[in-house]
Amino acid sequence: MQEFDYVIVGAGTSASVLARRLTQADPQVSICLLEAGGLDRHPYLAIPAGFVKTLYGDRFTWPFSTSPVPGLSNRQLSIPQGRVVGGSSSVNGLVYVRGKRADYDDWRDRGNTGWGYDDLLPYFKRSETKIGEGDERYRGKHGELKVTDGPWRNPLCDAFIAAARASGIPLAGDYNGEAYAGTGYFQRIIYKGRRVSASKAFLAPALATGRVELRTHCLAQRITFEGLRATGVLYRDRAGAERTVRARREVVLAAGTVNSPKLLQLSGIGPGELLRDLGIPVRRDLPGVGENLRDHFGARLVARARDVVTINQLARWPRLGLEGLRWLAGQPSILSVSPSICYAVGPVNAHNDDPKEIRFIFTPGSYVEGKLYVLDSYPGMTLGAGQLRPASKGHVRIVSPSAADAPEIQPNYLAEEVDQQAIVSGLRQARALMHSPQLSRYFESETLPGPSTETDAEWLDFARRRGNTGYHLVGTCRMAPESDPTAVVDADLRVRGIEGLRVVDASIMPMIPSANTFAATLAIAEKAADMIAGKRSPPRA
Repeated sequence: MQEFDYVIVGAGTSASVLARRLTQADPQVSICLLEAGGLDRHPYLAIPAGFVKTLYGDRFTWPFSTSPVPGLSNRQLSIPQGRVVGGSSSVNGLVYVRGKRADYDDWRDRGNTGWGYDDLLPYFKRSETKIGEGDERYRGKHGELKVTDGPWRNPLCDAFIAAARASGIPLAGDYNGEAYAGTGYFQRIIYKGRRVSASKAFLAPALATGRVELRTHCLAQRITFEGLRATGVLYRDRAGAERTVRARREVVLAAGTVNSPKLLQLSGIGPGELLRDLGIPVRRDLPGVGENLRDHFGARLVARARDVVTINQLARWPRLGLEGLRWLAGQPSILSVSPSICYAVGPVNAHNDDPKEIRFIFTPGSYVEGKLYVLDSYPGMTLGAGQLRPASKGHVRIVSPSAADAPEIQPNYLAEEVDQQAIVSGLRQARALMHSPQLSRYFESETLPGPSTETDAEWLDFARRRGNTGYHLVGTCRMAPESDPTAVVDADLRVRGIEGLRVVDASIMPMIPSANTFAATLAIAEKAADMIAGKRSPPRA
């Protein structure tokens, strides 16, 4: 079949939700999903601990790298994004965090009617089943995505939480409920020891209807048009043959913050000067396509621990064998935990009158210096710090008319002085937490950056040399009112000036939320599905 009601580019988080909801809304609908990656059947994608085996390389991800970043002493960072059915939800860090009410009210206040917290809450609730306790004013109990509180505990985590509380950060209840800031253990998309990706939760039941065709290993080349109306997608299949699939109703881009603007630009929608320089006919001059790229950025302190068993020891034989048996028996095990175990969110003073919120992420484990995800042989602990609402922003721009070429990705980390001040203050506070009385009985020595780092200049230099991406790219197809020159999509997520074309993924976010982006992306897709299906009223909250 080469014609469907909807053609969706991508089979990740957004596409999975769209497929599920559109098939529920219309018993006759037909949908084609074009996914550049393969099926999500590898055991590493199901076992939470498999995260360390899937995030890098090109088997399950787009192995993107940034351009040299001026604010990081011209370092280039690996910045992988999911390229597999389920997208980044199949390879991400498994934590579930919505963010603050103010994040979404800010979207609304920027002129995006219908995108405030109260507007999105019904969609957050619709997608989830919160296992265990949860205030039903805020938490869903009947959705496809199972969200759990991790049963695995470690004395180092408990000590970190106690240290955060002693510093003035309150103990959090349900941070996805009424109050966000605080400290505690992360909620996860792990159920019965296995990852609950968007494809498992939403796409699988949609495929079971027989009305969704999933085509894997298909790289979209460009959108096809009749005048200013999108009619389909030209793609290259696994054998290298070019094919076109047509959309009777709409084409929907759900390819992510890098690939959605890339495909728009390849199709002649984007900054006119860039497109003309590359020999691409300009169909619609939209300067904002690819701009407004934002990401979380952070740096980590590492310490050698004592008198405690950490993940470093549990991941080695013979203890690893016991952990495997515990996992098979459905008991708490390091095989069924997310890489980030617990957190604290609180303000730090960035040398001005506007304190910035920093999130601290604690893990009772540590990695060998310079070796990706190779655990140290001795007990260790890691504490990361990162600003939740960075001011620095960058761009995604194609470098040629070929879909096979990776685009230029420039996040411009630490370009703004306020971000520099915030990361220095956050790292200072992280050290104070590491040296707190609550952690002192387990703390042996700081191995990164080391005690010689003391001045603000030294802390900033450390962040520039050792800081890394939060993998939370957003904003490159920004939702904004027409009066905003950077606007790419309107409040219905329709590409401005083009008929039959929407973008539904994290790229539409006007501003980055104070959280991992998975939960917000689910809510975006839930709301978009109702808009596409013609439902103007949200489900009951």
